[in-house]
Amino acid sequence: MRRIITGSVSFLGYLFNTLFWCIPIFTFSLLKLIPASSWRARIGRVLDWCAKQWVKVNNLNQNLTASIDWDVQGLDGLKRREWYLVIANHQSWVDILVLQRIFSGRIPFLKFFLKKELIWVPVLGLAWWALDFPFMQRFKKSYLAKYPHLKGKDLETTRKACEKFKYKPVSVMNFVEGTRFTADKHQRQKSPFRHLLKPKAGGIAFVLSAMGDKLHKLVDVTIHYPQGAPSFWDFICGSVKRVQVRVDVTPLDNIAPSDYFNDPAERIRFQGWLNERWQQKDQRIEQLQQER
Repeated sequence: MRRIITGSVSFLGYLFNTLFWCIPIFTFSLLKLIPASSWRARIGRVLDWCAKQWVKVNNLNQNLTASIDWDVQGLDGLKRREWYLVIANHQSWVDILVLQRIFSGRIPFLKFFLKKELIWVPVLGLAWWALDFPFMQRFKKSYLAKYPHLKGKDLETTRKACEKFKYKPVSVMNFVEGTRFTADKHQRQKSPFRHLLKPKAGGIAFVLSAMGDKLHKLVDVTIHYPQGAPSFWDFICGSVKRVQVRVDVTPLDNIAPSDYFNDPAERIRFQGWLNERWQQKDQRIEQLQQER
């Protein structure tokens, strides 16, 4: 019974906090329609402030309704006025709450590259647009074969979407595995890693191609739940007792591929670099499991 009460109170906290901050976010988002770059930049900063307060209240909710031992290492040296590419392993939707919590006030608000079609999602699409989440358009090889004149247009569109970050620090988040880890997915993939799915290099190569001149540092996050990957309900009802997070910050100099999508040698080099990082992450998770 106590678990149900705690979870219900926590859920209502998340719900009311989200509804409260939706009001100013949706209101100010309408002001972004005014076609003046300096005006939009100011409104963007206000909207980012609203999103950061939303995260802070969510963190307060967690402190009041759960008792979690946060074992986090590697946050030293991070700055709120830097441009970061953030990658992490993915096990649960709780990962997003964990990332928002540990980076709150340390780096710019986390933003995800989203498919262009998601802008039409009711409510959320408007919120993502208002908060300057970059919307990208990717063409499949089969589509480009049929319409070759569109080759390179997807990257050009994404670069334009990222122009707003030229003078505005941002943290671009990418779950490199592309989906949450499960034993079934791991088996179907025949993943060479014990605790991870295979990483997909194309997504972050696309981000680096669009924003490589501004993204100077890679923030590589390893998330481990000693009790096993929790559901959202497990998290909000207080069942999660410990979360371990290890953060590695690496300069992106000489890492970004010069032409990932057209140069096979560059593609192989970049995929090799990412697989090596994933091997190190796999070993780190193994070490964290031994600490239990």
